[in-house]
Amino acid sequence: MTQMIPAWREGRLQPVEKLQVHREGLRHLAVSVFVNHRETTLIQRRADGKYHTPGCWANACCTHPAWGEAPEDCARRRVGEELGLKVGPLRHRGQVTYRADVGGGLIEHEVVEIFSAELPEPVEPRPDPDEVSQTRWITWDALEGEIAAAPERFVPWLRIYLADHRALLTG
Repeated sequence: MTQMIPAWREGRLQPVEKLQVHREGLRHLAVSVFVNHRETTLIQRRADGKYHTPGCWANACCTHPAWGEAPEDCARRRVGEELGLKVGPLRHRGQVTYRADVGGGLIEHEVVEIFSAELPEPVEPRPDPDEVSQTRWITWDALEGEIAAAPERFVPWLRIYLADHRALLTG
């Protein structure tokens, strides 16, 4: 089934097929979720079958809302689908816009609504293997150190978030 996501085309927001959005580098809506426990955040390694940035580490959940879907509803739904987690209240952290080459002739040009969920315990996710190959908990400082040492192991948007918007994520 073709997923239609909200993207700007001809000066207005309209439903466009997800892969086409990335081929054309169209500005589009996205959602990122950070699942945290105290000083740690949950990261996921993208499944090897993903159409872009396979095998790279990312924040807990990064996705696109379906056409007509509210960002918070999308965030909650995809955390459940990708990680098998039910999270409590989501906190809207703000909006970030970025553009990045993700390889294979594909471009992410996203207007991202960022959410966080604070867990009382660092639970073990039950990830969908088509989406996620691994998960782990990591401190923010350790994550920044790993990104600095081997940036190619991390998705571009996570590198951008940590470099330019860390206060938004951890404040």
